[in-house]
Amino acid sequence: MSNNVTHFNCEITGGIATVSLDRPDRKNPLSFDSYAELRDWFRDLHYDDSIRAVIFAPNGGNFSSGGDVHDIIGPLTKMTMKELLAFTRMTGDLVKAMIGCGKPIIAAVDGICAGAGAIISMASDLRVATPAAKTAFLFNRVGLAGCDMGACAILPRIIGQGRAAELLYLGRSMSAEEGLAWGYFNRVVPADKLMAAAQDMAEHIAAGPNFANMMTKTMLAQEWSMSLEQAIEAEAQAQAICMQGQDFHRAYNAFVAKEKPVFEGD
Repeated sequence: MSNNVTHFNCEITGGIATVSLDRPDRKNPLSFDSYAELRDWFRDLHYDDSIRAVIFAPNGGNFSSGGDVHDIIGPLTKMTMKELLAFTRMTGDLVKAMIGCGKPIIAAVDGICAGAGAIISMASDLRVATPAAKTAFLFNRVGLAGCDMGACAILPRIIGQGRAAELLYLGRSMSAEEGLAWGYFNRVVPADKLMAAAQDMAEHIAAGPNFANMMTKTMLAQEWSMSLEQAIEAEAQAQAICMQGQDFHRAYNAFVAKEKPVFEGD
């Protein structure tokens, strides 16, 4: 998969893709173009086995300030209902693409993480933050509903219904300390350790069984809408498929030989 993108930064090394928005002077707002390019990049990622994990990183001390006030918010006030629906479906498709990409995504959050930026962190699988991280689902503060890009479905599953309701109704920032206590962040580390912590997670994932990790991510998403009986049966089928894979055999053979398994993702 190419790292030749135009509207965001992307570096691929050792099976790990590190992406970030590229407007640090304005706290990394999203534009129509960056939304669409990120959506397409994550969609294509599903078919690329060379990338095993993704880090969504900050840039210049901030994660993202969300939709650009001048480049997005202003034009939206002049659009027809049909045009607005095309936009909101497109932004939702970015979340769908992140969830469906088959690769674990780690959000490394520093500074401002607001609006659509907060959604990107929410749609990631793991989240690491600095003490300065301020995460705000601030749609209410700009006259919009909190139900944006899947927030009303996903956020309560991470931090609980009451806490999600507070953030979505008030539009206030969630501090890093709150985010850690509420289970939104997996860990909070000093700013100078943020990327090292995210990289360590990504390397651990990338060294693991890639196909099995894809299956875990798939089932974490699909089982939201299943009954318990359906979920158990779906997991039985998913695990049986993984047991057919060579990584399962590699792990067994390494255990017998008292060696560390080297997974190849098949």
